[in-house]
Amino acid sequence: MENKEQDNFPKTLMEAIKYFSDPDAALSFMASLRWPDGPTCPQCESKEYSFLSTRRVWKCKSCKKQYTVKQGTIMEDSPLGLDKWLCAIWMIANCKNGISSYEIHRGIGITQKSAWFLLHRIRLAMQTGTFNKLAGPVEADETFVGGKAKNMHKDKREAKIKGRGSVGKAIVMGILERHGEVRAKVIADTSRETLHAEIKENVAPGAQVFTDAWPAYEGLSPEYVHEFVNHTEEYVRGAVHTNGIENFWSLLKRGLKGTYIAVMPFHLFRYVDEQAFRFNNRKFNDSERFLMTCSQMSGRRLTYKKLIGQTLMRDEATTETGFSNTLFPL
Repeated sequence: MENKEQDNFPKTLMEAIKYFSDPDAALSFMASLRWPDGPTCPQCESKEYSFLSTRRVWKCKSCKKQYTVKQGTIMEDSPLGLDKWLCAIWMIANCKNGISSYEIHRGIGITQKSAWFLLHRIRLAMQTGTFNKLAGPVEADETFVGGKAKNMHKDKREAKIKGRGSVGKAIVMGILERHGEVRAKVIADTSRETLHAEIKENVAPGAQVFTDAWPAYEGLSPEYVHEFVNHTEEYVRGAVHTNGIENFWSLLKRGLKGTYIAVMPFHLFRYVDEQAFRFNNRKFNDSERFLMTCSQMSGRRLTYKKLIGQTLMRDEATTETGFSNTLFPL
């Protein structure tokens, strides 16, 4: 983006609404973001084209196919205009506690069902993956997401009292590099094999790893410099604590309980990805978070059938997150 465009680019939600309400400005923004070197045909990758201004589509001179700026992105096949899409992206990227589909439905004038689908597709763009490992010091912890014991059936409530508190709940594991990024993932259990595998996948050997006193973390040494804090006795011992990842859990649950109210375990990983994206980019301003989200839209697509699990076998949908597709209140 050129300096002149950067100066005129919106810095607030109100400015963004005004800026992208112009169809030509919205189209120009998306086209320059997707194709910095000029429009490229997604079918044959030819750069020879003609532009049909009445319909705002391009026609490839090589394969004669028509294509839009939405094609090959999370927006593909969406009848919603770029003004609505870009406004929704701005809001979800910058609302600290998330934004519900009902707020999007009322705010930009689409149905709640469309807003729900739109938000999940934006969450897909927020997913980030990397082969780089965290160097440490690192905090590792898990949290349980689900209903309170007092709202459970008597049998489940009694089982919960006997257990660790995970009965009927989803489990999310988080690994936080101090003053850096967090990586969070829905896991099936809190066994030693599962927790150790996640740490080895995300943390470089030799790093300092701080955890609580859960026995499953035992055995991380000598590959890691592992120290733990027993929360029944203390919360901080010098540099040994898990307060950073606990802060992330508070942000995650504030959004889940206060904004989204109830989620399906099948979709929980999407909400976790959303919160992790905002946390990892917390030092950026609203425009930068918005641009980062938009820059990750290409090459990703989520159909409605896949979103609701119709294109997956029932056990495949369960295996993806470790939980069946049933709703639970938070």
